[in-house]
Amino acid sequence: MPEQLWLPGLEAPPTPTDGLFFAIFPDANTAASMAKLGQQLCAEARVRSKPLAAGRLHVTLLHLGNFAGGLPADKVDAAMRAAASIKMAPFTAEFGAVSSFATKPRPGPLVLTGGEGVVGLHALRDALLDALEHASFGDRAVSTASYEPHVTLAYGMPWAVTRPIPTEPACWNVREFALIHSLLGRTRHVALARWPLASSES
Repeated sequence: MPEQLWLPGLEAPPTPTDGLFFAIFPDANTAASMAKLGQQLCAEARVRSKPLAAGRLHVTLLHLGNFAGGLPADKVDAAMRAAASIKMAPFTAEFGAVSSFATKPRPGPLVLTGGEGVVGLHALRDALLDALEHASFGDRAVSTASYEPHVTLAYGMPWAVTRPIPTEPACWNVREFALIHSLLGRTRHVALARWPLASSES
């Protein structure tokens, strides 16, 4: 059997251990209502998937990258400088539909989406992208992918057609956003800093 050639330049990259992203979180009452909805939908689907706890429910604004061996200090510093420069008034976020991010026949996330109710989230994300560019964050902040604000209720759910939430829409006033350190594979999110939303006149 011939010996396998060792190509140092082609070794597998290290496994990412830490993620960095901007997010917003619902207030406690809204989070509790969404978690209850997740429980109801999981029960109706008759699957083993468990809904996310209220404390884990969030909307990702902008994913800044996954890293191996900890978060790069320069990336965190640039992200914080960018966030501190944001001047935007509080706004309302409303999620009125249940959607599936699964791909038939494979299961996937079950999420809440918002249509016109999430225009403020698009505006905040765009502002962060511009601020990151000025803060010299680097090419990880450049995102050309389409963005659909959503709240993940549960993973491993079967595909289902998008439909209105069977109860009242999930709605809250967004007054702040946060920079989050995700400990990958450990289901932990640590808020590194939070910034209140305020208009430039305040």
